[in-house]
Amino acid sequence: MLLLYVTKMYSMKLKIILFFIVFTSIFLSCKTKETKKQKQKSTKLKALIIDGENNHGIWPKTSFMMKDYLEETGLFEVEINRKAFVWIGPHYNPVDGVSNINDLLKLYPLEDTIQHIQVDSTKYDPNFNPNFENYDLIISNLGWKSSKWPQKTKENFENYMKNGGGLVIIHAANNAWGDWEAYNEMIGLGAWGGRDKNSGPYIYYDSHNHIVKDTTVGICASHGKQYEFQIKSRAPEHPIMKDLPKLWLHTKDELYDRMRGHGKDMTILATAYSDERNNAPPWDKNVKGTGRNEPILMAIDYGKGRVFHSALGHMDYSFECVGFITTFQRGAEWVATGNVTQKIPKDFPAIKNTSSRKWNK
Repeated sequence: MLLLYVTKMYSMKLKIILFFIVFTSIFLSCKTKETKKQKQKSTKLKALIIDGENNHGIWPKTSFMMKDYLEETGLFEVEINRKAFVWIGPHYNPVDGVSNINDLLKLYPLEDTIQHIQVDSTKYDPNFNPNFENYDLIISNLGWKSSKWPQKTKENFENYMKNGGGLVIIHAANNAWGDWEAYNEMIGLGAWGGRDKNSGPYIYYDSHNHIVKDTTVGICASHGKQYEFQIKSRAPEHPIMKDLPKLWLHTKDELYDRMRGHGKDMTILATAYSDERNNAPPWDKNVKGTGRNEPILMAIDYGKGRVFHSALGHMDYSFECVGFITTFQRGAEWVATGNVTQKIPKDFPAIKNTSSRKWNK
């Protein structure tokens, strides 16, 4: 009897031990899978789009377009920080399905805790202070007449960039803050915003493919009516431009010329030819297009940080160009990591043919 009792007790202990071994194995396995998922999630690059003030009234839609473009790569998690006082600027063309440009604020709202107040002109927000350090890159969808940032916010942003942050400048974001020295160094070249000859020379490629720094006195920035224009790669080995066609046709857009800046640590990635007739500003009959190859895509080093500057993107249809989408996605990855892993899509524009992807969300 004693032997039978001992045998039963031993068997029961063995079962308990086996149960704990199996349970612990399952628990650790689940924990490992959960940790792997957390690591996979945390490996995505964190991007912040800043908007709220832009002379191009399409901005509420284009912020969502850029968010979508980045997320579809599978590389990014994207948030949008919209300023408290929002301004829909007067520069825009008809938008499909929208009779009043102000309706874009209702169509593309943010689910945040900020009370957004629409204003007739840009307005200073003393509480604007994103935590830049939480992000691998910042995308500016601000524009001409953007209100100044609080001094502490400016200092935080400058430190963020000096210490290895990433910045993407889109179209009219290069119009902002002509009197902010550090910002002008970050973007390489700027347009309007009170800039003049003291802001730096005109920088462009001449007909012999030489970079010219022209200190001539004159206006800062101009463009003609929107039209399709070719974009020419100038840095084919740069990670952003690697394997892109030498020439490709961009869809209807504004072609910025006569931008000014010192271009410190700036690489001109691509240019577009400012035709004297087609790029003549309709508001000034005395001004023609420059007849020069103007920087349209740029990469800038600022301290340990990196900047991708795209002068493209006047309207939503300009953003829909596969050339814009691709260079934006690749530029964003480069500023965040220094490398580009994305392949060139098969529907990339050709020399004589544009290519667009309709975006309706």
